[in-house]
Amino acid sequence: MSDHVHFETAAADRISFARKLAYGAGAFVNNLLAAAIGGMIIILNLGFGMNPALVGLLGAIPRAADAVMDPLMGYISDTTRSQWGRRRPYIFIGAIASGITYIALWFLPVGHSETFYFWYFLIGSIVFYLAYTIFAAPWVALGYELTPDYHERTRLMGVQNFIGQIAYLVSPWFLWIMTHKEWFATPAAGAKGLAIGVGIVAIAVGVLPAIFLRERFNAADHDEPAAIHGEGRFAAVRRNAITFVKGCATTLKSRQFLKLCFATFLVFNGFIMISSFGSYVIIYYVFGGNQELGAKYAGYAGTLGAVSTFLVIFFITWMATKVGKRNAFFVSTGLSMVGYLLKWVCYNPQYPWLLLVPAPLLAFGLGGLFTLMPSMIPDVVDVDELETRQRREGMFGAIYWWVVKVGMAAAIAGGGYLLNATGFDVALGGQQTAHTLTLMRACDAFIPFLTSGLALWIISSYAITEEKARDVRKELERRRGVAAA
Repeated sequence: MSDHVHFETAAADRISFARKLAYGAGAFVNNLLAAAIGGMIIILNLGFGMNPALVGLLGAIPRAADAVMDPLMGYISDTTRSQWGRRRPYIFIGAIASGITYIALWFLPVGHSETFYFWYFLIGSIVFYLAYTIFAAPWVALGYELTPDYHERTRLMGVQNFIGQIAYLVSPWFLWIMTHKEWFATPAAGAKGLAIGVGIVAIAVGVLPAIFLRERFNAADHDEPAAIHGEGRFAAVRRNAITFVKGCATTLKSRQFLKLCFATFLVFNGFIMISSFGSYVIIYYVFGGNQELGAKYAGYAGTLGAVSTFLVIFFITWMATKVGKRNAFFVSTGLSMVGYLLKWVCYNPQYPWLLLVPAPLLAFGLGGLFTLMPSMIPDVVDVDELETRQRREGMFGAIYWWVVKVGMAAAIAGGGYLLNATGFDVALGGQQTAHTLTLMRACDAFIPFLTSGLALWIISSYAITEEKARDVRKELERRRGVAAA
């Protein structure tokens, strides 16, 4: 860390706290919608009697469509020309459309067949994810361009991550709300009522970034493809398709960007793959199969981890502005690795309260990751502009989150196979074999430890330091000044 060069943020580059809150409002909506669609889908089984296998398909197929739409929406946002900007019109329209389509999704008529519910929810989910992408991809891109300053980008992403985490304090109560008989006669009615609340909040809060924030760039300021006079519709579609594919290819040629993507994939999906293992180890190893007591302590650990995440975001944001983003990533990910190793010791049947010890350290993993990575991508975008003369925040953001979404789907599926490979059998209850329990503990502790270690190795060669980012910014501003003149 001794070779770090530090520059103070100029007053002109600072974003007011109110504007940071406005951008953070988008993070809350983004996380709320993602948590709601995932947490409420269980009602298709509990309230409408759908086969769990079909419910699983309804969770997977629309997400695959969403992953395809992300890069396309990023490209559309990057190349849009309007008097309101490249991002804000889509954020405004997307927030409203997301809220309306989410409410409509849960107005399932009662008394129909399983096939009817499957197709209704499948088509409705695809429409919802389309609206969700129209909001989310430009919102992500807008954050990358709000300030040119290396440190202010970190502060902005710290605030948005903090506000976004609030959604995850609310979402664990969704099932209880939908099944609370004093409020709703049936789980289906509960889903309908909760969807109305989620949709209204998404609309009211989601439009705030579009109303209160301003964009720094316009597509017309850069060498974006323009329409050709007399060009036919088919030729225009073909030209845009070619430009889109070339844009994706150019983005994927950025080595520094790929390092951020691979590191995120490893840290995030190492955690996701074993996310359920912790509860299994607590229930079947620490408490010998006592589900009620195990779930209680798992809840304590989860709550402690959630609260710790808020503190981690503050700490890592502060640290990154003092020692640089790469060094802060080493610290946050390194501390989470210590937490993973402590699981092997602290998940102890004789001292069950020890299982709370790793929780604050584990919070450094994702708390640091999603504060630092979104602040590092705009630095990569600047380097890309220097090389290509294009501002492509939308494309970079969309591909980054495409990697996250696809990786998450693969990790969830892989985690199920991995649990089976340990020999775990729910029918045995607390009588799991010692070999099975050892394998479960090893997966829970060492898989995320190893993936996080690989992420540290990848980021060790990440080349965009604060000094380099400052030099790139100076050259870009010199070039833009010449172009304007």
